[in-house]
Amino acid sequence: MSEVPTLAGQIAVVTGASRGIGAAIARKLAALGAHTILTARNQKSLERIADEISTAGGRAECHPCDLAEPKQIESFARGVLQAHGRCDILVNNAGIGWFQGPLHMMAPEDWERIVAINLRAPYLLLRAFAPAMIAAKRGHIINLSSLAGKNPVPNGAAYAGSKSGLNGMMVSAAEELRQHQVRVSLVAPGTVRTEFGSGASQKKSPQGAIQAEDIANIVALLATQADQSFISEVLVRPTLKS
Repeated sequence: MSEVPTLAGQIAVVTGASRGIGAAIARKLAALGAHTILTARNQKSLERIADEISTAGGRAECHPCDLAEPKQIESFARGVLQAHGRCDILVNNAGIGWFQGPLHMMAPEDWERIVAINLRAPYLLLRAFAPAMIAAKRGHIINLSSLAGKNPVPNGAAYAGSKSGLNGMMVSAAEELRQHQVRVSLVAPGTVRTEFGSGASQKKSPQGAIQAEDIANIVALLATQADQSFISEVLVRPTLKS
């Protein structure tokens, strides 16, 4: 791989790694030398990304997990720590959206799944991996938020609410963990050209939407910062406003 292996020897867990932003982040961290552990629900897609990483000279393994199921998260995290004894980087990337109408028309089960994956899962993963990071006196938890957590999103209120909640939760967790030399960061992009949501962003030109690789580069920047400081939040917008 052509990247300088600045993350050599580190264990990096990436959720939602079977496609889009998560896959791009996994490729980037592996290119920097990290042993990447990929998780999502689709095993075949995970295996494809892991094979791509291996073919490029990186190290990757994949473990299917439904992040809406707390017991699966617990089992996944326990397996990682038993196998590797550590987690240096946790990227909470997995997320879902619902943009089909106003909040009062949304079914409770749709609301509950958005909150489960976008807000509860990052909490459960932090809860599972933070103690190992505290014991090691090092670690970085990087969370993929959204500008929707800061701006009005008509017909996407539940998604916006989950991302706003993620922001508040992780900014507070950063204050709790920094005394243990564990860093917590947020990356909040605007529209990214992926299949997320309706997939409408794919119709935009590369100049009119952020690319998944742009976000991967930012995550790599966060993960490779010097120990004495950290970037707590990054807001990302496309250069051309559509």
